[in-house]
Amino acid sequence: MKILSNIFNFYYDGFRSMTIGRTLWLIIGIKLFVIFAILRVFFFQPALHGSDEDKACQVRENLLKQ
Repeated sequence: MKILSNIFNFYYDGFRSMTIGRTLWLIIGIKLFVIFAILRVFFFQPALHGSDEDKACQVRENLLKQ
């Protein structure tokens, strides 16, 4: 448990003392939000929706088309 505490303290102290690092982490956070929240909602809609029977029918139809 002491090893995990030392690792956490190492990174915590390092990030806390960064001057431009906070701005970079803010940019990284915004990019991750855009990728996972906004793009997922608008572009990556789930292909299967409905009841289990509807999902099975959709999979069956796609397999038979190929």
